[in-house]
Amino acid sequence: MARRTTSNSSGSSPGSAGSPGPRNRTPQPLPRRRRTAGDFVKAFLAFVALLVLLVGVPGALALQIGWPLPSGAPSTEWLQQEITVGTFINVLTVVVWLAWAQFTACVLVEMKAALSGVGLPNRVPGAGPSQLLARQLVAALLLVGAAAASFTPGLSQLGQQLEGNQRPAVAAAAQQTPGGLLAQQQAQTAASAAALAEQAADAAAHAESGSGQVSEDATKFYRIQPPEGRHHDSLWEVAERHLGDGRRYKEIYQLNKDRAQPDGSKLSEASLIRPGWIMEMPGDARGGELVEMPDEAPKVSPDVQRQISDYARTGAQEQGRPGQQGAGQQGGGSGAQDRDTAHISLPEQRPGQGQQGQQGGQEHAAPAAGEGSGFGLPQALLGAPLLAAGLLGALGRRRRQALWQSALGAVGGRRGMEPPTPTGAAADAQDALLVGADPEGVRLLDRSLRGLAASLAGESRPLPTVYAAWMGGNGDLHLQLAQPAGRPPSPWQLGQDQTFWMLARADAERYEDVDTAAPYPGLVSLGTMDDSRLLLNLESVPGIVSLSGREQDRAGVFASVAAELATNGWSDRMTITLVGFGEDLTPLAPNRLRHLDDVEALVETMEAETRQRRGALGAAGQDSVLTGRTGPAQHTRWAPHLVLLAAEPSAEDAVKLAELAADASRLGIGYLVGTQSGDLPGAAWEMEITSEGKLLAPLLGLELDAQLLPVSQQRAVVELFTDADPERDDDRPATAPPFLVDISEQGRPAVYARLVGPYEIIGLDTPDGERSPLLHEALALLLLHREGVHPRVLSSALWPRGVTDDVRDALVERLRAWLGADPDGTPRLAADATGRLKLAKSVVSDLDVLRSLYHEATQGRGAGSRAVRGRLLTDALVLVRGPLLAERPEGRYGWLTHEIIDAQLPLLVADIGLALSAFHLEKDRAAKAIEALDAALGSAPGDERLWHELLRATHATGDSDRLKRRAADLVARSGARGLPPRTEALLDELLPTWRSGVAAAG
Repeated sequence: MARRTTSNSSGSSPGSAGSPGPRNRTPQPLPRRRRTAGDFVKAFLAFVALLVLLVGVPGALALQIGWPLPSGAPSTEWLQQEITVGTFINVLTVVVWLAWAQFTACVLVEMKAALSGVGLPNRVPGAGPSQLLARQLVAALLLVGAAAASFTPGLSQLGQQLEGNQRPAVAAAAQQTPGGLLAQQQAQTAASAAALAEQAADAAAHAESGSGQVSEDATKFYRIQPPEGRHHDSLWEVAERHLGDGRRYKEIYQLNKDRAQPDGSKLSEASLIRPGWIMEMPGDARGGELVEMPDEAPKVSPDVQRQISDYARTGAQEQGRPGQQGAGQQGGGSGAQDRDTAHISLPEQRPGQGQQGQQGGQEHAAPAAGEGSGFGLPQALLGAPLLAAGLLGALGRRRRQALWQSALGAVGGRRGMEPPTPTGAAADAQDALLVGADPEGVRLLDRSLRGLAASLAGESRPLPTVYAAWMGGNGDLHLQLAQPAGRPPSPWQLGQDQTFWMLARADAERYEDVDTAAPYPGLVSLGTMDDSRLLLNLESVPGIVSLSGREQDRAGVFASVAAELATNGWSDRMTITLVGFGEDLTPLAPNRLRHLDDVEALVETMEAETRQRRGALGAAGQDSVLTGRTGPAQHTRWAPHLVLLAAEPSAEDAVKLAELAADASRLGIGYLVGTQSGDLPGAAWEMEITSEGKLLAPLLGLELDAQLLPVSQQRAVVELFTDADPERDDDRPATAPPFLVDISEQGRPAVYARLVGPYEIIGLDTPDGERSPLLHEALALLLLHREGVHPRVLSSALWPRGVTDDVRDALVERLRAWLGADPDGTPRLAADATGRLKLAKSVVSDLDVLRSLYHEATQGRGAGSRAVRGRLLTDALVLVRGPLLAERPEGRYGWLTHEIIDAQLPLLVADIGLALSAFHLEKDRAAKAIEALDAALGSAPGDERLWHELLRATHATGDSDRLKRRAADLVARSGARGLPPRTEALLDELLPTWRSGVAAAG
């Protein structure tokens, strides 16, 4: 496959090998603007205002008021004099002089920043409104001059690149900014005119040697234009204007890279070109501003012909190829791999990984609709393993939270014991999450990143700035750094060059959990390329990331990014601000997601946030959030704030955002902003989403299959979360178990499986062969999901690494044959109308019976008959033999991590124990109540309610020594955490001396 590497790779050009700074800041064009009569009027008025404020004010003060201060040193008598009108005037005069001095300083600071074009203007202490007024007046004054090109505070340092092979980073950055070009522009304009003439020098050489051809094969040249306003030319735009397709910029780059330009420098990066440079163009280039050779050679001077001839010879000699390149020879073709243009590069895979990578990729590949069972699942969720894992984990936590909150309600018949069963689109979305999720990949990613942070902290090394992470099809993890950071700590290795750190999957699996902050919580999946998944670190981008394309296409990207950031497993905490979309997404993570109504509110919020973070970093003595996440300062736990703005901001708001984003990467703030046109001030990286689902970033060298979350799937996912919301207050009745069985003698099942405790099956012969464990596991999954199981969910549960459809279908047929049919011929395993596999009512588990007994005791016949309730509760508690599927084989039943049955079963057992205890205490049978509670504690040892009732029941016996032993046992179980406050309060009530007597009793 084609490889994309940075210029820091071994195969890079010599000029780029030593580049020490970040290489991702590409100049972004602003819309061209013609100066109008209004601009000249504004400039004139600004000049008059500055003249009045800077010259008129001090002149008037000097002529009308004079010297306001005392002529001599103040004495006691002076202080005791009467305060007159003249005294007030003198005091006010001093204040006006100070205000004038402050405003003059503001004007000088703003003028210096505007003319230099480097960095943000310095802040004059206490001069907020004065400096803002000075900025606006200077901007208006310079609007009609060349200096206006650089006057956009906060934008001047965006788009900086290392332009020379030997230039220091600071000097190169200064020359890269439009303001830095002002001092050179006159000389460059003259040189550009000469360079344009030089482009024709090749005409004579080609005409004389016969190498030049007229028409389609003629050699053509283009001169890079100087900026107009703040607009910089780029190879993408040149290709778009003259070749009809911006993606062909690589052809121009390949024709001209490493060739000496008229100013002595060379083209080493496609994103770094300078006004006055000459670009040889492919033969099919069309349009104005081109010089075609040899047809147009007579139009230029002999000197220019000679210079173009010299440039053309560098192409033939240094590149070792003809001077022309046909239109059909694309930059991405074989033999023309672009190794110098990409800032986000596809990592080179390790030898021998191809087959393994294909197998790994098959596990989460999105299948065609209708595959297997005759219907499909949402493709976007199937093809987003990290997003699906995050959503599935967050959904499980939400459902557990609802269960635990419901446990504080009444013992019998409370709403929320059984979560609602999804239907329709929500059911399909849940199945897609179960199939597509890769929780193991999330776990390895999280452990790998935290392990790296811990190792670097142990070596007293800072975290390197990471622009992106690539997860290969073979499970290897590649981090792409902003700049070389030395050798990584073991077991990490250097990748294809100094800007890649690589960790093999086998090494990642040896990592254990470490107590350190998540180092790169801003990583988020954008899509896949060549079986590798790209995670962009939004937090580290030096400016704004812009996303262009149709609104509906952009919406899918924004929703995917927001959902993954809100639920991912490799971050601790963060703030995600959504503007222009996503109000309905907040149920996914109410503690992370925040929705703002408009851009104005966003700007106001981010201005305050930026000031606060700058002050916090300064107070902590840290230079960036990265240094605050490792080492001695990691307790600070700098959480990122990521802004997702789907609505295109106005020109004024865009400038404000660009100014805020100029220093955002250092502060842990990231911006992803949508735009219709693609021209966004301050955009460090530009991306485009196409209607075909491709995410393009030409100057980054990326063409991804985008990760999307379309509106329909977004709504289905949100429905899963809202239905599980523990705070939801509606009129739903108390939920009944999803499957109730006949608990009478006539209701004996044909097949009975015991899941609560060791796994046993009654009514079926044990199948022979190696398929027996798979059949048992498949039956357990179906028994826990009486609503039905999608065949692909069954497949992903039994074979997490993927399996072919024929193997899955063969297992389903074996399972169907093993279960057999009822006496009336009805198969005990069949597919419903939606294609999901369901068990017949004659196949029952002890969990089904347990739920049915408790439901009947509390909401059925037992609710009206005390005797029936006691018998049903006693029968239910007898069924509890231990935890769910105890002694299950190691390495199997991994799908249980997605389930909430591990929370449901202990709560159900505790409810049964509490209900039976209350039943016995009604008749003062404390010993029987204690027996029921002890039995329930065997399956729910951490339930605080059981311990409280056990203490009360023991206290009811009147045996203080036994109560002390219970208290000592409870204290021992609590460990270092100590007893909960409510438990301590209960012990204080029942056993006031428990604190002093616990140790002796123990």
